[in-house]
Amino acid sequence: MTGFARESGEYNFEKTAFSWFWEIKSVNNKSIDVKLKMPGWLDSQLSLFCKNEAARNFARGSFGVYLDIRASNETPEVKINDELLQKLAAKAIELYDTFDGKLQKPSTTELLGLKGVVEVEDAALDEEETAALVRKLSESFSKACLKLKSDREAEGVKIRKALLDILDNIATIVARVEDIAKAQPERLKAKLQEQIAALLEPSNQISEERLAQEVALYVARADIQEEIDRLKAHIKTARDLLSSNEAVGRRLDFLCQELNREANTTCSKSGEIELTNLGMELKTLIEQFREQVQNIE
Repeated sequence: MTGFARESGEYNFEKTAFSWFWEIKSVNNKSIDVKLKMPGWLDSQLSLFCKNEAARNFARGSFGVYLDIRASNETPEVKINDELLQKLAAKAIELYDTFDGKLQKPSTTELLGLKGVVEVEDAALDEEETAALVRKLSESFSKACLKLKSDREAEGVKIRKALLDILDNIATIVARVEDIAKAQPERLKAKLQEQIAALLEPSNQISEERLAQEVALYVARADIQEEIDRLKAHIKTARDLLSSNEAVGRRLDFLCQELNREANTTCSKSGEIELTNLGMELKTLIEQFREQVQNIE
């Protein structure tokens, strides 16, 4: 389910004031996946909490989490990892020489831009101050999750209505299929009598046992009442799930498979063009339902 939330905050220490904002974007996904982007000096202390908090609030979805944090009243301190820079530079020169100038010359700017070479520390905090800041950031992230949850719930109301509308259309088609199925026995009886008469002609050698088997097989193939009953039961289950306040996306996923299975069987048993057309229309509606189900939790 798609959604967006932004939560800002600030926290003041004696010498330094921090301000930040969280942004969370969510898109559809069968499972839960959280991708984080935040300053390296906070990653180890916040990443696990953010993933757990997202899992606590949401059942599935792909989440992009971004933290922008800035410190005031202090000049940022830039640190260069000289040892790492020297190793990278030596390796770059070695590769350049190995390929006899076929590669671009090593660039100082590119080397400095590699992860871990340059670190910018907005503020130097002691252990206690860092812990206090992490607590505030965690509280702020929890608020962002609640905002995102509210945003997704608002979208969920619209999707639920769309799903119920599709279910109504499916139920209408199933009712039409059932009407045809009820009128089918008389037509089948007449057709079967013609076929039996043809089989019993003197020129045809067929045993009574074989005839009984063919009749039983014919009737079994033509009977779709069981499929209709299952379709009606699945529709009721889907409506019950949509009326609950739980995360039902995965269960509806499975229900789509079952609906499609019964629609396929109905089409395969169909001996009339009208019934076949209704079966294809039913499959189209089930696919529309399945696509919408991917958008819910």
